[in-house]
Amino acid sequence: MGTLVMKFGGTSVGSVDAINQTADIILDSAKEWRRLVVVSAMNGVTDALIDSAQTAVSSDDELAFRAIIAGLHAKHHDTIGALLPEGKDREQLFSTVQGLMDELGALCHSIHILGEITPRAMDTITSMGERMSARTLAAVLRHKGTKSQSIDATQLIVTDDKYQNAAPLMEKTLARIQERLVSALDAGVIPIVTGFIGATEEGVTTTLGRGGTDYSAAILGSCLDADEVWNWKEVDGVLTTDPRIVPDAQVIPELSYSEMGELSYFGAKVLHPKTVLPLIQHNIPLRVKNTFNPTYPGTRIVREAADEARGKIKAVTAIKGMSMVIVEGRGMIGVPGIAARTFSTVAGQGANVLMIIQASSEQSICFLIPTQTVSAVVKALEEEMERELARRDIDRISSRDNVVIVTAVGAGLRDTPGISAKVFGALGQADINVVAIAQGSSECGLSLVVAAADAVDAVRQIHSQVIVNGG
Repeated sequence: MGTLVMKFGGTSVGSVDAINQTADIILDSAKEWRRLVVVSAMNGVTDALIDSAQTAVSSDDELAFRAIIAGLHAKHHDTIGALLPEGKDREQLFSTVQGLMDELGALCHSIHILGEITPRAMDTITSMGERMSARTLAAVLRHKGTKSQSIDATQLIVTDDKYQNAAPLMEKTLARIQERLVSALDAGVIPIVTGFIGATEEGVTTTLGRGGTDYSAAILGSCLDADEVWNWKEVDGVLTTDPRIVPDAQVIPELSYSEMGELSYFGAKVLHPKTVLPLIQHNIPLRVKNTFNPTYPGTRIVREAADEARGKIKAVTAIKGMSMVIVEGRGMIGVPGIAARTFSTVAGQGANVLMIIQASSEQSICFLIPTQTVSAVVKALEEEMERELARRDIDRISSRDNVVIVTAVGAGLRDTPGISAKVFGALGQADINVVAIAQGSSECGLSLVVAAADAVDAVRQIHSQVIVNGG
């Protein structure tokens, strides 16, 4: 019997009906798999937890954050009451929720007094949603007649201490998972593991970043050498583009790891960007399925997609809220170290560079960063390049705001003649100007920069003219 890791997102555990549906999906797979389940917090709960901490800082009145906590308590209490009959499991869950809400209240009170939230405190606070949902789902499965237990990932996933965006220490994590999960699986128990969270070697709670439950499932699947990982969401699979922009976006039946990584990195919200990384080493297929349409096959993500799909654009994404920074000057030609100093300075500001363009003449370097970091980055670059600016080796360091990165994704694009012509032809038909272009070494993505005002039309044109109609 193979091992299956099943991840359920917030919508899949977001209501009484959804939790019952999720439990039935888990039970229906009993004949084929030994199962491990990873769960998110109930839909909206993590946002409310963050809001409680931020309100504790910003409001003069303790009643403000305590009202949020009361709402969270009522949401979980009412859900548990509707799911479970009177008895030991229900009373234990009520007690657990009360204990976590008391802890949240104490933390928010401390934050309110200090007037400051530390990343470490925020990780402790935001971990509470998964703790409640994992215990609730395990109790529902027991009520439906199967052996199940909840396990906090703080006991399993060992991370560094970069709070709010921690990285797993895989060797130590592997040892913990092998020690604490394999025997439970062998005994026919369904472990329900909290997604999104881990802990340092000292046992301090950390989180893997928003959307990190996807990543948690992939880490657990890799360490168990699972046969497959299934990611259950509220959509039928990975779509050809954002359905809010293109309502008739289609499900992609199969993607490669590289294609999925490119899509996640460049704005597709269906998976955490790091999800595929732990699966690659063991060649573990990942499937994206719909909790509310469970018989639909969804999207399968594998090492290499079918050959007939190579050289075709499968999807188009967009990242908004970007700015383009330009370092330019004729005196830069042939001067070593300018690029190294530029990106070292950018790194020093903690800015994430999503795209880099350098002309072969070496007269300019352009790169794309989130707009909220652009002022600090430009100022730091001007200080770093002060001598070059004074000598006119560098003419100016400037930025262009309100731009969007649009990326067309598909395996084999680099080696397929005519792909760029199709993309730019589609944009030309709509009179959309392309500000900058880059093709990644992954050969799966063609990225271009357009003005924010043109972004929606750009995505629609590429989708209709290139993906749907084939150019």
